[in-house]
Amino acid sequence: MLFNRKNKLKKGFDGKLLQQLEQFKNQWHIEQQLWEKSFYKSKDLEMKVKLAELKYFYLFKEAKHRNIRISPSRRKK
Repeated sequence: MLFNRKNKLKKGFDGKLLQQLEQFKNQWHIEQQLWEKSFYKSKDLEMKVKLAELKYFYLFKEAKHRNIRISPSRRKK
């Protein structure tokens, strides 16, 4: 019974991690596009792009550490 609960919690947190991973990936791409299309490339905008990239790769490493696999149904076509 204890192990069932542990597995349910792990699956729940893994799902939240995948959602956040997708969210930060989208945010990173948005920031990159804004940077590329910007006429005035300020240091502040550059730091936002780097921060978004760091957040994404931090969660990516965490997902890799937890051996989380994305099922084919979750992948975008």
